[in-house]
Amino acid sequence: MSLKDRFETAPRFAEFLAAAQKNAALWRDTYRLTKVPDDAIARATAVPGRWHLLVLVEDWCGDAVNTIPYLARLAELSPNLDLRVLGRDANPDLMDAHLAPSGARAIPVVIVLDEQYAERGWWGSRPSELQAWIETEGRGMEKDERYRHVRTWYARDRGRSTLDEVIALLEAAGGVRHDAAA
Repeated sequence: MSLKDRFETAPRFAEFLAAAQKNAALWRDTYRLTKVPDDAIARATAVPGRWHLLVLVEDWCGDAVNTIPYLARLAELSPNLDLRVLGRDANPDLMDAHLAPSGARAIPVVIVLDEQYAERGWWGSRPSELQAWIETEGRGMEKDERYRHVRTWYARDRGRSTLDEVIALLEAAGGVRHDAAA
């Protein structure tokens, strides 16, 4: 199945949210409380063309519940963006083409598609700052302590790192250049 066919038949975020079973209340609450900063909306909207964000996720994923609602809101507020959601486990070929550097089938994965549904980049599975911490300081921690730190990090970040990293992918794919400040 082509990326275009997968995207066009994939559920919108609202449908995914309505069908969520694991962490359902957390998904709904996070989405309800999600705010996207005006500058993020302006940056995304300034990217020329129409863009499609195809998300691979499962409703049990804690990283996804802390990142994807922000991208869903961004897509709702940016007329040049559309976001759809596919299950990782139901799309193993797509997942296997977007493995983490460790080879893990880590989610969420956000695949950036252009107007012709050609892949122009992808993001996953955590913001780079958090991932770097997990791979260094967080590595030696007990699981519960590490998860506490991760939850605190996401609460403080409020989706900003995810938004910035995915918008940067869109900007690079769309040819948006940022001149250095004078």
